[in-house]
Amino acid sequence: QVQLVESGGGLMQAGGSLRLSCAASGRTFSNYAMGWFRQAPGKEREFVAGITWNSGTTYYADSVKGRFTISRDNAKNTVYLQMNSLKPEDTAVYYCAARFSLSRVVVTTHREYAYWGQGTQVTVSS
Repeated sequence: QVQLVESGGGLMQAGGSLRLSCAASGRTFSNYAMGWFRQAPGKEREFVAGITWNSGTTYYADSVKGRFTISRDNAKNTVYLQMNSLKPEDTAVYYCAARFSLSRVVVTTHREYAYWGQGTQVTVSS
C-alpha cells in the first residue's frame, strides 16, 4: 500500500501561484510514477501532469502547459505541483496519484493509477 497526503491548496486570485505537495509513505517511492489530477464540480476527473519514477519524463495537459510544473524529490518521498498564472478555470479538487512503474512513459488515464490521496481544494477567484 502507498499512502498519499496532499497539501498546499487554498484560495488564490487569478494570476497568482500555489504549490501543491504530496507526501508518500508505505512503499519505495522511487518505484512509482506520479500524477496530478483534478476534478471540478459536475465534471469528470482529468489529468493535469505526470512524472516518471526518475523524473526523466514529464507530461502536461494542454490546459496547464507552460503554467504548471511537476517535480519530485525521491529522497523526501514527495511530488510537487507548482501552479503559476492561475485562472478561475483551474478551480478544482486536486489529487495526487501513484502507479507502480519504471517506464519512461507518462500515463494520463486515471484508472491506471492504483493509489490516491484525499485531495486538496484549489479555488481561484477572478
